[in-house]
Amino acid sequence: MTRGAAILPVAAMLAVALIAWKAIVVVGGLPVFILPPPEVVGARFVRAWTDGTIPPHFGATLQEVILGFLVGAGLALVIGYGLARSVLVGRLLSPYLVAAQATPILALAPLLALWFGAGLLSKVVICSLIVFFPVAVATMVGVRSVDANLLELGRSLRATRRQVVATLEIPAALPSILGGMRVGVTLAVVGAIVGEWAGADRGLGVLVNLARGSLFDIPLMFATLLTIALLGVVLYGLVVLTERRLVGPR
Repeated sequence: MTRGAAILPVAAMLAVALIAWKAIVVVGGLPVFILPPPEVVGARFVRAWTDGTIPPHFGATLQEVILGFLVGAGLALVIGYGLARSVLVGRLLSPYLVAAQATPILALAPLLALWFGAGLLSKVVICSLIVFFPVAVATMVGVRSVDANLLELGRSLRATRRQVVATLEIPAALPSILGGMRVGVTLAVVGAIVGEWAGADRGLGVLVNLARGSLFDIPLMFATLLTIALLGVVLYGLVVLTERRLVGPR
């Protein structure tokens, strides 16, 4: 399939969504402060980027997302491998990991903001926590699913433990790991926004609250939400491109 043929269905769905959005506004007679039409949001999106409203908030959120994702995914790779290869690690950590995942991050965010302050650190911690579980589980599943015959071949060739991990286990588990990272990178965006709602002076989450509250600029709120969505899509696409480079198309 050519690139143009692949993009065509996406463009068609976007057009349908925009037409439906416009139709809802027109048929329902909805005012701008309830649901602004797509052309108003588009114009406000462009103006907010060109007049400097969004860029500083976007930069703050992007920094939180990248650092949180790197820290959370890095820890998840180590712990996930331990869960896959050590019964003791699984027994010790699994209950706590499940309990932490079952606790809504929205409930933990104010507490983490209290402990770590309203600056960058608390946002990185929140992003790391929300990224950690899917990547750790994907790593564990991927490592456990490595063909036992492949590992036996490595041992028969007198490969060291490090060589087995680096040349056999990790490459074989990579599709599963990167699948977890697809989920994790989008959740990192969610974690950053939740952290900013819990306490921050800059970020896209802060701008959403300002546009909805003191500024009462609903088109700006929609433009900020659009920016958040596009950030998630771009980061997800980068993980997909990395996956295609490393393991090929799936």
